[in-house]
Amino acid sequence: MSTHGDAAEDAMFVRTYTLTRGRTRPRHLMALDTVLDAGPGRPGPNQAGECEQILTLCQEHRRSVTELAGRLDRPVTAVKILVSDLLDTHALVVSVTDAYASSDPDADERPTTDLLAALSAGLKRKWPDAIDYPQAG
Repeated sequence: MSTHGDAAEDAMFVRTYTLTRGRTRPRHLMALDTVLDAGPGRPGPNQAGECEQILTLCQEHRRSVTELAGRLDRPVTAVKILVSDLLDTHALVVSVTDAYASSDPDADERPTTDLLAALSAGLKRKWPDAIDYPQAG
């Protein structure tokens, strides 16, 4: 016997499944704290309405994947899939320079680990079939 809570959970699962067109993984690697900015492209004609919402939020100012999921009240994995679609159309870009820059004028000029992680994620997105070396050097 199904309760009201089970029905709501089932409806959310079905909605998420249709939202992502049955996909369970994003094409692009990104962390929960990956910062996104609006890009020059536009969402495709068959993309979910949430893609427009994501784009609108990122046009206001940079947003993390986690913040987008919270604002849309959608599972993080579903939002990552939609963000991947928007990255493919260049409607979104991963923000690296300002998002990870130090605000301390006396800070070390070497790249931060956050910047290097963002760069690595961008390279993996650009060349997903590249061989990953655990330690280079």
